[in-house]
Amino acid sequence: MSTLTTIHDVPVFLCPSEGELIAGEREALDLIGNASYQGAQWVVIPVERLDEAFFRLRTRVAGEIVQKFVNYRMGLVVLGDISRHTAASSALRDFVRECNRGRQTWFLADVEELGERLKG
Repeated sequence: MSTLTTIHDVPVFLCPSEGELIAGEREALDLIGNASYQGAQWVVIPVERLDEAFFRLRTRVAGEIVQKFVNYRMGLVVLGDISRHTAASSALRDFVRECNRGRQTWFLADVEELGERLKG
Protein backbone atom coordinates (compact mmCIF):
# COMPACT_ATOMS: atom_id res chain seq x y z
CA MET A 1 0.00 0.00 0.00
CA SER A 2 1.31 3.43 -0.94
CA THR A 3 1.98 5.88 1.86
CA LEU A 4 2.14 9.63 2.09
CA THR A 5 5.12 10.93 4.03
CA THR A 6 6.78 14.30 4.44
CA ILE A 7 10.46 14.83 3.67
CA HIS A 8 11.80 18.32 4.42
CA ASP A 9 8.26 19.75 4.40
CA VAL A 10 7.55 18.18 0.99
CA PRO A 11 4.65 15.70 0.74
CA VAL A 12 5.90 12.52 -0.96
CA PHE A 13 3.79 9.56 -2.13
CA LEU A 14 5.87 6.38 -1.62
CA CYS A 15 4.87 3.34 -3.65
CA PRO A 16 5.76 -0.06 -2.22
CA SER A 17 8.17 -2.40 -4.05
CA GLU A 18 5.41 -4.98 -4.43
CA GLY A 19 2.34 -4.37 -6.53
CA GLU A 20 1.02 -3.91 -10.02
CA LEU A 21 3.62 -3.15 -12.67
CA ILE A 22 3.58 0.38 -13.99
CA ALA A 23 3.66 -0.27 -17.70
CA GLY A 24 2.18 2.83 -19.28
CA GLU A 25 0.06 5.94 -19.14
CA ARG A 26 -2.96 4.33 -17.47
CA GLU A 27 -1.01 3.20 -14.41
CA ALA A 28 0.84 6.53 -14.30
CA LEU A 29 -2.45 8.43 -14.31
CA ASP A 30 -3.80 6.23 -11.51
CA LEU A 31 -0.71 7.00 -9.41
CA ILE A 32 -0.89 10.72 -10.17
CA GLY A 33 -4.58 10.78 -9.23
CA ASN A 34 -4.00 8.96 -5.94
CA ALA A 35 -1.00 11.10 -5.06
CA SER A 36 -2.79 14.35 -5.93
CA TYR A 37 -5.81 13.36 -3.88
CA GLN A 38 -3.53 12.90 -0.86
CA GLY A 39 -1.74 16.20 -1.45
CA ALA A 40 1.61 14.82 -2.64
CA GLN A 41 4.05 16.85 -4.71
CA TRP A 42 6.28 13.89 -5.58
CA VAL A 43 5.65 10.22 -6.39
CA VAL A 44 8.39 7.69 -5.64
CA ILE A 45 8.28 4.52 -7.74
CA PRO A 46 10.68 1.68 -6.88
CA VAL A 47 12.52 0.28 -9.91
CA GLU A 48 10.88 -3.11 -9.29
CA ARG A 49 7.46 -1.66 -10.08
CA LEU A 50 8.42 -0.43 -13.56
CA ASP A 51 7.89 -2.63 -16.57
CA GLU A 52 11.12 -3.56 -18.37
CA ALA A 53 9.90 -1.58 -21.41
CA PHE A 54 10.33 1.61 -19.36
CA PHE A 55 14.10 1.17 -19.54
CA ARG A 56 14.15 0.63 -23.32
CA LEU A 57 13.68 4.17 -24.62
CA ARG A 58 12.71 3.05 -28.10
CA THR A 59 9.44 1.71 -26.64
CA ARG A 60 8.56 5.30 -25.61
CA VAL A 61 7.09 4.02 -22.32
CA ALA A 62 9.44 6.15 -20.20
CA GLY A 63 8.68 9.25 -22.25
CA GLU A 64 4.93 8.71 -22.00
CA ILE A 65 5.04 8.18 -18.24
CA VAL A 66 7.39 11.11 -17.57
CA GLN A 67 5.23 13.36 -19.77
CA LYS A 68 2.11 12.53 -17.74
CA PHE A 69 3.90 13.58 -14.55
CA VAL A 70 5.07 16.81 -16.23
CA ASN A 71 1.55 17.56 -17.51
CA TYR A 72 0.10 17.19 -14.02
CA ARG A 73 3.00 19.06 -12.35
CA MET A 74 3.82 16.09 -10.17
CA GLY A 75 7.44 15.18 -9.43
CA LEU A 76 8.56 11.65 -10.26
CA VAL A 77 11.35 9.71 -8.57
CA VAL A 78 12.49 6.34 -9.91
CA LEU A 79 14.10 4.77 -6.85
CA GLY A 80 16.69 2.03 -6.88
CA ASP A 81 19.57 0.55 -8.82
CA ILE A 82 19.19 0.91 -12.58
CA SER A 83 22.87 0.25 -13.37
CA ARG A 84 22.16 -2.88 -15.41
CA HIS A 85 19.85 -0.83 -17.64
CA THR A 86 22.18 2.15 -18.01
CA ALA A 87 25.15 -0.16 -18.69
CA ALA A 88 23.25 -1.54 -21.67
CA SER A 89 22.09 1.80 -23.12
CA SER A 90 23.98 5.04 -23.63
CA ALA A 91 20.67 6.69 -24.61
CA LEU A 92 19.18 5.73 -21.23
CA ARG A 93 22.31 6.98 -19.43
CA ASP A 94 21.91 10.33 -21.21
CA PHE A 95 18.18 10.44 -20.40
CA VAL A 96 18.85 9.76 -16.70
CA ARG A 97 21.60 12.40 -16.55
CA GLU A 98 19.32 15.01 -18.14
CA CYS A 99 16.40 14.15 -15.86
CA ASN A 100 18.61 14.39 -12.77
CA ARG A 101 19.69 17.90 -13.76
CA GLY A 102 16.08 19.10 -13.65
CA ARG A 103 13.43 19.60 -10.98
CA GLN A 104 10.74 17.24 -12.28
CA THR A 105 12.06 13.69 -12.72
CA TRP A 106 14.90 12.09 -10.77
CA PHE A 107 16.54 8.67 -10.83
CA LEU A 108 17.88 8.14 -7.31
CA ALA A 109 19.51 5.26 -5.44
CA ASP A 110 17.60 5.55 -2.16
CA VAL A 111 15.33 7.64 0.05
CA GLU A 112 18.34 9.28 1.71
CA GLU A 113 19.39 10.70 -1.67
CA LEU A 114 15.83 11.95 -2.16
CA GLY A 115 16.04 13.68 1.22
CA GLU A 116 19.23 15.45 0.12
CA ARG A 117 17.59 16.59 -3.13
CA LEU A 118 14.48 17.90 -1.38
CA LYS A 119 16.53 19.86 1.17
CA GLY A 120 17.65 22.47 -1.31
